[in-house]
Amino acid sequence: MDDRKQLSALIGDIYDAVFDPDLRTDVLDRIAGFTGGHSGSLLSKHALNDSENLYCYIGNDPETLQAYSESYPKLDSTADPMSAGIDQIVSAEDLVPYDEFRRGRFYREWARPHGWGDIASAVIDKSATSCTFLSVARQETSGLVDDQMRHRMALVIPHVRRALLIGKTIHHKEAEAICFTDIFDGLSAGMVLVDASGRIVHANSAGGALLEATDFLRKTACGQLVAGDAATNAALRDILVAASAGDTVLGVKGTALPLTAHNGERYIAHVLPLTSGARRGASLAYNAVAALFVRKAALESSPAEVIGEMYKLTPTELRVLLAIVDIGGVPEVAASFGVAATTVKTHLSRLFEKTGVGRQADLVKLVAGFSTPLAN
Repeated sequence: MDDRKQLSALIGDIYDAVFDPDLRTDVLDRIAGFTGGHSGSLLSKHALNDSENLYCYIGNDPETLQAYSESYPKLDSTADPMSAGIDQIVSAEDLVPYDEFRRGRFYREWARPHGWGDIASAVIDKSATSCTFLSVARQETSGLVDDQMRHRMALVIPHVRRALLIGKTIHHKEAEAICFTDIFDGLSAGMVLVDASGRIVHANSAGGALLEATDFLRKTACGQLVAGDAATNAALRDILVAASAGDTVLGVKGTALPLTAHNGERYIAHVLPLTSGARRGASLAYNAVAALFVRKAALESSPAEVIGEMYKLTPTELRVLLAIVDIGGVPEVAASFGVAATTVKTHLSRLFEKTGVGRQADLVKLVAGFSTPLAN
């Protein structure tokens, strides 16, 4: 199978694993193979109670993992990529000088005996209290993480992230025993199925309530799904067109589409293609090409992280935004950061462009709108 077909099949199974957890180990194994690794894990770490949730792993038996968890986490410099940005791929050398890594106890006692030469990790999801990351280890005989491995990881990671976020929205436990339509209809989150033309073919109860409110999403007289404002509607159209073309074409689009109600409440939408793999069951039942999941913008993360995700802000842009709120105007922020005022103004202009507001006072209002707790 050539690389393009291999990637397409892999992406399809990544989304199918949302509904069938039994696929996770096989999918992770194929991710490792596609990227040039030999073992890996999808792991969530929780800072408050120092606990871990291992979604799946390959390349190690349970006893080996237990031995690792008892003796080596604090010595493993590659096991804490939380400082990295979402989707950023980091290797051991990105986190610590490689010579230092090789001299450390973790490498000498664990990594080298298990054949590890390097490891590529990427943060898939992050909140104020937890971090989920995908890691793929590379055998020492294969050399260090290189540009090709980073490139292949970058092709896969957006789909792993979207699948993880959709899985959190669905909150199902025994999906393998339930048909897709039962899962969809039982969601507390809003769900709308659309066909290739953007026409609504099905909505669950929560999705129907959102459409009946005719607020930020509505159903036209022709049955089309449209968003409340032109810019958001254009973005929605692009995502749905990409989704109708399949998993691979969707790419990084649709990870999070921000929506705003007339009362100022914020919502986030995620799009799942239905034209591939086991998800075709829902597609055939309703002649649908995509499912749109909508929930309030209430995450485990801080309001700052919600804002950053919704408006696709870089870490520096988010830092400037919060400084505008907490510190004041451009001169004060520049002095606090130790940079020129022109640098802050550059970031500020990008903030205006991404958020759609034109004044610093409006940025303050925007942040304030996220400061009150919202129910899931």
